[in-house]
Amino acid sequence: MSVNPEPSHEADSAAPAPAPVADAKAMRRAFGMFATGVTVVTVGGDGPHAMTANSFTSVSLDPPLVLVCVDRGAIMHGCLTAEETFGVSVLAADQEPLARHFSNRWRPLGAAQFDTVDWLPGPLTGAPLLTGTLARFECELWRTYDGGDHSIFIGRVLSMEQQDDRDGLLFFHGRFRRITPDRSEVTA
Repeated sequence: MSVNPEPSHEADSAAPAPAPVADAKAMRRAFGMFATGVTVVTVGGDGPHAMTANSFTSVSLDPPLVLVCVDRGAIMHGCLTAEETFGVSVLAADQEPLARHFSNRWRPLGAAQFDTVDWLPGPLTGAPLLTGTLARFECELWRTYDGGDHSIFIGRVLSMEQQDDRDGLLFFHGRFRRITPDRSEVTA
């Protein structure tokens, strides 16, 4: 006996025709239907740099790995390749101004982009880590993979800090969002 009967296809006939995959704007809107957290990825060294990124995720616990996807045309792409260590700061719900600052194409570059924000150098890499965030990671570049117009940078986590007392900043449907107060815990 089937618990879930087969879905009716009647509702599908009223749905709009699918957009062609080659339509980049439609593809961006469709990808935007997946809610993500918001981070700021940073590199230190002689030319420190930061960028807001929502294409960040955990990959493995053993070894501890994370990934971030970066557009090949972004300044951060060259910085990650050259520096080989980076930081990731996971933003809290009240840190939308930081996300907007580090996604602003007209902000100062180099060390000057950090002049108006609170940060500290990572103890192992020197990468700028933003203060007041939910979590901070220091990573060394472990692997890089082709991801079309992006590269997939996988970092081995060298250090981490976390705070559990606040909600995270989300990005959904092209806008910053906050988690609602209703919570449920998922255990593995």
